[in-house]
Amino acid sequence: MSSQQTRIALLGDVHANLPALDAVLSHAQTQGVEQIWNIGDFVGYGAFPNQVVKRMRKKEIVSIVGNYDLKVLNFPKKDKKWRQNKHPLKWLAFKWSYEQLSNKNRKYLRSLPEEKYLEVGDRGFLLVHGSPASNEEVLLPDTPEKRLVELSQLVQDTHGAGVAAVICGHSHQAFTRQVESSWFINTGSVGRPDDGDPRAAYAILDVLPNGLEVRHFRLEYDVEKAVDAIREHDLPEAFAQMLLQGRDLETILKG
Repeated sequence: MSSQQTRIALLGDVHANLPALDAVLSHAQTQGVEQIWNIGDFVGYGAFPNQVVKRMRKKEIVSIVGNYDLKVLNFPKKDKKWRQNKHPLKWLAFKWSYEQLSNKNRKYLRSLPEEKYLEVGDRGFLLVHGSPASNEEVLLPDTPEKRLVELSQLVQDTHGAGVAAVICGHSHQAFTRQVESSWFINTGSVGRPDDGDPRAAYAILDVLPNGLEVRHFRLEYDVEKAVDAIREHDLPEAFAQMLLQGRDLETILKG
């Protein structure tokens, strides 16, 4: 790797799946990454919320907070309301995640911004969870180009014309798309893919003197270890099936 090249691992949507996170971090290390950027959603559905936050915090990974993380942190205030209007399994996932987190890790998650602007050389990068407009906006491989142009303009209005790429997640659908002068890079989901492929997803970004290169990876990991931990904690079998099938909760519940 030349001295003018910077290699960055892009990951997110770990959702409390420590075996998947460890597989990604191990692979990234073999690829010679110099930095790791995380677009949030540390917790949710998996059996290792506290361990995942601690691992990321200890490694000093550059992180923002995800929409799911914020909901878990707000659980005590929303408990009564969510008990009435959310699916019981979703309510349980919020409750369990909140209770598992140490005070130190709750404090850490609360300290994280919802977006973060970073510079590599003379180029800027914006970390967001969903999109530059909302941490719950879903950006997909087939999101209309018109919408990405609108978001690109929003980024330029806010951060200037030097933003080379928006790094996002939330949709659990990995992609790289270039719109005008901006790139949109979705990391995919480390710990809770929902495209029918259970393997962990993440990306590597090479910032080169003359441009950007992005590679998306799907990695085998110890799914059984993640599933066994869910069952050992007496969490719903649907949470285990999400990992085994690589599907979201709604799909699993529909059978």
